[in-house]
Amino acid sequence: MSRIGNYPVEMPSGVNVEFSGRSIKVRGSKGELTVPIGEGIEVKEEDGKLVLERASESPKHKAQHGLTRSLLYNAVVGVTDGFTKTLQISGVGYRAQLQGQNLGLQVGYSHPVSIEPRDEISFEVPAPTTIIVRGIDKQRVGQTAAEVRKVRPPEPYKGKGIRYEDEVVRRKVGKAG
Repeated sequence: MSRIGNYPVEMPSGVNVEFSGRSIKVRGSKGELTVPIGEGIEVKEEDGKLVLERASESPKHKAQHGLTRSLLYNAVVGVTDGFTKTLQISGVGYRAQLQGQNLGLQVGYSHPVSIEPRDEISFEVPAPTTIIVRGIDKQRVGQTAAEVRKVRPPEPYKGKGIRYEDEVVRRKVGKAG
């Protein structure tokens, strides 16, 4: 039984929902997102909440039930508050800066690395060693943050590189000798 799928999705004021076939458009103050509805799932609007029901108790429908509810919830949160991922840069001479809308990174290569933001994604650099990725789509924010981290992942010996704010890098002991 999907426990997540049984919870209704609260609709805050200022959020509009439009049903169209097998998808739902969610509009809010920050933008608009389209969420696909899983197979065998029915979505109803009751008392300012979205309620999801599944067609049967098959494992496929149970999985789609929880997934569809999570996608709808993330869309509602995204169009009202948005999502952020914070990255930290550590290393001597490693830094980030904005070049228009692009993110410029100097992380130990012979050349600076420039990253273009995806649709509806923006970068902020409050300090040369901090990068904030903002957007309304949780998946795109996470994917963009992962691509920035991939430029120079943290290494275990000195801890240099780009890491998530809450990421813990397990350090290794160097060569004994």
